[in-house]
Amino acid sequence: MILAKEMNFSGIDKRIISKAILIRRCEQKLLELFKEGQVNGTVHTCVGQEFIGAVLSEEIKSNDTIFSNHRGHGHFIGATDNLEGLIAEVMGKVSGVSSGIGGSQHLYSENFFSNGIQGGLMPIAAGYAYKKKIEESDGISVIFIGDGTLGEGILYETLNIISKWELPLLVIVENNYYAQSTSMKSVIAGEIKNRAEAFNIKYNQANTWDWRAMVHSFSDSFSHVRNNIKPLILEIETYRLNAHSKGDDNRNKSEIEEFHK
Repeated sequence: MILAKEMNFSGIDKRIISKAILIRRCEQKLLELFKEGQVNGTVHTCVGQEFIGAVLSEEIKSNDTIFSNHRGHGHFIGATDNLEGLIAEVMGKVSGVSSGIGGSQHLYSENFFSNGIQGGLMPIAAGYAYKKKIEESDGISVIFIGDGTLGEGILYETLNIISKWELPLLVIVENNYYAQSTSMKSVIAGEIKNRAEAFNIKYNQANTWDWRAMVHSFSDSFSHVRNNIKPLILEIETYRLNAHSKGDDNRNKSEIEEFHK
């Protein structure tokens, strides 16, 4: 509280910071549980990217639908606040949000869905956006993808449809510069914003280090999709501090250390 007073944190600042810390602590606990042999399968953490889920919690409404990916614990906590349900799910317990059969990557809770297949939920998210449009509600569809998804053809088929049909789908690209351990520079041609322009889709950009500015980017992006009933691509530059899963990390250690600082 002394730190908050010294830095002039507002109410929304405190909520976002608290939520980001909660997400970080949860991810660390899941890794501990894995080491103890209490988690089956695998765990993909979002350590370093927590502010995305924290800021998400400030913008979503009850009639929005969130689609996430294999690195979606932060999104889930930001969208649902169901910490116990998430931990129980990853531990394979019946009390988990998917009755213990979905695990870390396949979460379902009311208006939240996640799946580990790259780009697999893009057309489904578009379908939900179409549903919301014909119902004339103010709900929108939101999907989180990574820079690695830019190599999937189904992404571009969906971008074409949501642009032509003017569907309320917000596509959030978490650009952490690597698909597993493959640098984005090695496999991606051009800029992400140019892909948005090619499909006549509005583009916004933010990063997780200037999280206050990211709040405004989220607000503008959600408002555009909700009020204009049109898609938008929001690119968020960020960095995954942990390995892709747990030990499969071939990135330069000095680079990782700089982002840790």
